[in-house]
Amino acid sequence: MIFFRAYNGAMKIITARPIDTDSFAPYGQLLDVPPKPGRYDFQAELFNGRSDAKPNLLLARANGISLPLDMKVMERHPHSSQAFFPLDAERYIVMVCPGAADGSPDMARLDALLIPGNLGINYNPGTWHHPMTALDSPANFAALVWEDGSEADTEWYTLKPEQQVRIEE
Repeated sequence: MIFFRAYNGAMKIITARPIDTDSFAPYGQLLDVPPKPGRYDFQAELFNGRSDAKPNLLLARANGISLPLDMKVMERHPHSSQAFFPLDAERYIVMVCPGAADGSPDMARLDALLIPGNLGINYNPGTWHHPMTALDSPANFAALVWEDGSEADTEWYTLKPEQQVRIEE
């Protein structure tokens, strides 16, 4: 369920809401970063759909922004899950939606979820999402995705003017 939707001229406005397990379940899993020392195994549904793709453990650095944010692009990884663990984020936001019948992002079902810096996420394969977005200050994330170096690793979609959305807090 989307928290709030309004229209400002031609641009849709969505108010971001705090993330919870149920709101993120259609798109992936939450990865709770426990406060106590020790080893923690996560029940994330890590997935690699191509035998020639290799795991890519990477560092993603996101500049901190303040909302509102006018969305212009979406991306997805059709053959791989993608996990993010915040290393030093205060908080961040994900904008996610399922695919439409034609394979493009279903922007009518877009959700914007605020995430505290002690919580990681794992996107299911094929989940449309906005690129990683830290709020308020720059942040680093450890990420895991399977890639083979081809264009099939990541699909990008530039939103048409009528699909663009403003995210507010």
